[in-house]
Amino acid sequence: MANHNLRDRLEHLALNFTNNTQWRSPDLPIYERGEGCYLWDIEGRRWLDGLAGLFVVNIGHGRKDIAEAAANQMSRLAYSPAWQAAHPPGIEAAELISSLAPGDLDVVFFVSSGSEAVETAIKFARQYHAARGEPSRTKVISRRDAYHGTTMGALSATGMASLRNLFEPLLPGFYFVGNTLEYSDAASAAAAVEQAVLDQGPETVAMIIAEPVQNGGGAIVPPDGYWQLLREICDRHGILLVADEVINGFGRLGTWFGSGTLTKAIPDLLTFAKGATSGYAPIGGVLMRGPVMDEIMDQGVPFNHGATWGAHPVATATAVANITALKEEKVLDNVTRNQDKFRVLLDEIMANHTSVRDVRGMGYLYSIELTHNRSTGQELDTAQTAEAVNNLLPRLIREAGIVIRADDRGLAKLMLSPPLIAEKTVLEELCHGVDRVLSDFETWLQS
Repeated sequence: MANHNLRDRLEHLALNFTNNTQWRSPDLPIYERGEGCYLWDIEGRRWLDGLAGLFVVNIGHGRKDIAEAAANQMSRLAYSPAWQAAHPPGIEAAELISSLAPGDLDVVFFVSSGSEAVETAIKFARQYHAARGEPSRTKVISRRDAYHGTTMGALSATGMASLRNLFEPLLPGFYFVGNTLEYSDAASAAAAVEQAVLDQGPETVAMIIAEPVQNGGGAIVPPDGYWQLLREICDRHGILLVADEVINGFGRLGTWFGSGTLTKAIPDLLTFAKGATSGYAPIGGVLMRGPVMDEIMDQGVPFNHGATWGAHPVATATAVANITALKEEKVLDNVTRNQDKFRVLLDEIMANHTSVRDVRGMGYLYSIELTHNRSTGQELDTAQTAEAVNNLLPRLIREAGIVIRADDRGLAKLMLSPPLIAEKTVLEELCHGVDRVLSDFETWLQS
C-alpha cells in the first residue's frame, strides 16, 4: 500500500510511552529509512537522529554489511535454543564481548533486552546466595531516579515514581538511596548506600545495582572514588555489585564499558543490551565474573533461568558483525576525538540560554537540564514542566528536524545521545537544532 495510507492504519499499532494526543497527531513521525546519523520519514523529510534511536544505534543507520551478516545467519541456522546445546554465533559473540569486558567478567548469559538483562541479574543474585547457603539474601538496593527496565523485577529496581505508581505493589525487598547528585562527594554518597545496607541487615541484601553514568535524572556522572567505595561496601558485606550498562556500554562513554575505565572498579555482574547490536537485532545479556558463575555451577545444578530467544543465532551473529565493525573502524576513537568539541558546543548553548540550568554527561551521552531562568533562580512550575515535556518541546524538536528526547524524570531536560559515528559537522548541526529549540522555548516562557 502507498505510504500515504500508513497514517490511516496507525491506529492498529500501540506505541511505547506515547499518550493519546501524540498517537493521534498528524505530525507523528513515521520513519522509513536510515543512513548514518540521519532518518527519512514517509513524507521524505530528513531528520538528524540525536538520540541514536534510543541510546542504541551506536554504529549508525543503514549498514548493509550488518544486515547481510544477519541474513546469512538466518539462511544457515535461523534458530536453535541455547538450552543444553550451543551454536557458533552464540559462542563467538560471548567470546568477543567478554574479551572487551574489564577484569574477569568472562561469562555471558544472553537474553533479548535490557529489562530482561536486569531481571536475569536479580534472579542470578538470589540463586548465587542460595548456593552459598544464604537464601535470606534477596533484597536489592538501587538509586532514586534510576531506570533499570519495565518488567516487574526490573521495574521494582527502577527508582522513578512516575513509572512505578500505576503498577504497585511491585516486588518486595527493593530499597532506594539518593543518586550522587544528592550528595556533596563520593564518600557521603557511598555512605548512604552502606547505611541502607545496615538498615536492612547485610545478611538480607543480595545486590546493589547502579549505572556507571546514570541516565535517569539526566546523565549523572559519579564523583571520583564512588564506585571503588561501592566495591568495598559489597566486599565487606558479601553483596554482589551489579553495573547496569544497558545504555553506557559499547562505546557510549568513549570506552567499551564504563566499568573499570570510568569507575575503577569491577562489578560482579554487568548488564548490557542496546549498543551490542546497534539495534540491528534485539539483544541483551549479563556478563558474569567467572568465579561468581562457578558458585552456582559447582553445585551441580544449572542457573535455573532461560528464555526462548536467549542467545538467538541471528541476534548473536548481528552482535559479532556490529562489534567487529566498531573495532575495525575505530568508532570509539571518533568519540574520544570529538567528545571535547561536543562538550564545548553544549557549554556554549548553556551560556547563550538562561533556560539551561545545567549540562551533564560525558562521551556521547548528555543531558541539558532546564529551568525558567537560571539568572534569577526562577524555576519551572509543575504545570509548565508538564506542558513543556509532553507537548511544547516535542513539537519544537520536530520543527527543528532533530530527534532528541524531552524528559521529566527529575527536572525537565533534553537528552542527547547521537550515533557514535557522528563527527564534528554532525555534532554542530545537532547543537544548532538544540539552540533553535531552546530559543523557541524561551519565547514561550516569556509569553
